[in-house]
Amino acid sequence: MRLLFVCGIADADKAQPGKHDWAVFLTTDVGLSPQLILELYAMRWAIEVYFKEAKQHLGFLKEQARHYASYIASIHLTAIRFCLLSIAKHQHNATDIAGIRQRITTNATNIDYASRLWQFFRALISGALDELKNLLGAAVDLVMKTIESHVQRFFVQALQLDPVQLRMEAR
Repeated sequence: MRLLFVCGIADADKAQPGKHDWAVFLTTDVGLSPQLILELYAMRWAIEVYFKEAKQHLGFLKEQARHYASYIASIHLTAIRFCLLSIAKHQHNATDIAGIRQRITTNATNIDYASRLWQFFRALISGALDELKNLLGAAVDLVMKTIESHVQRFFVQALQLDPVQLRMEAR
């Protein structure tokens, strides 16, 4: 067995490194160089980070079904989600996948919130138009369709769901 003790960089305000600035690595392959031990650990750490991200944020094994096929599908879907985030990271020159995931999640939350808010306002407008039905007659339906059309265009533009707008921003 071989132990490799590594001292991290001490903060500028510290004269000496403390106990939390040290790490120890253990290997049973005594022929490994210290550099190779650290390289192997770095690769292992990337795998650990992937599984933590996959479990916490990418839906890894979160399906309600308890069938073998659902587990296999979950593994593949999680990998696809991770690949899509990696592509987005590369396209946006981001420093980490978590940042890209957070941006996408925030956008999805905004879309969901906007949709719910519109449903609330739609109910209010519809209620008001119902009271005007005697006065406006069949025009009430046209008014509601026109309002919905304008709101839809607004959401598409404001939330940048318009394919043309998305392509322009990607440039």
